[in-house]
Amino acid sequence: MEIKVFDSELKVMEVLWKEGDLTAGQLAKILKEQIGWNRNTTYTIIKKLIDKGAIERREPNFICHALLKREQVQEMETTELINKVFAGSVDLLFASLLKRKNLPEDEIERLMEIIKKSE
Repeated sequence: MEIKVFDSELKVMEVLWKEGDLTAGQLAKILKEQIGWNRNTTYTIIKKLIDKGAIERREPNFICHALLKREQVQEMETTELINKVFAGSVDLLFASLLKRKNLPEDEIERLMEIIKKSE
């Protein structure tokens, strides 16, 4: 199931992934503190996520439960990035990462280990 999660929706998902199931009110309070959203903004985004099937509403108390795992969203977003920016080529993405001038040596070593393990 492919569900596009937009940046604002991702903020709600991040809270649910970090905190676990929360009421809509708790989500609204956390997002007000973190990014200044008002309750209506949070509730509108929760409704969009419910409509998409990314989260579900559980009763009692309008508990929000993430149906998508962080890894699923990361995989979908990575695939979209590769297709959009690198013409579908993982090689080009990887080459771009390796060419970054500010990539620390330890990160390069970790990338090389990932390559070795995937062979």
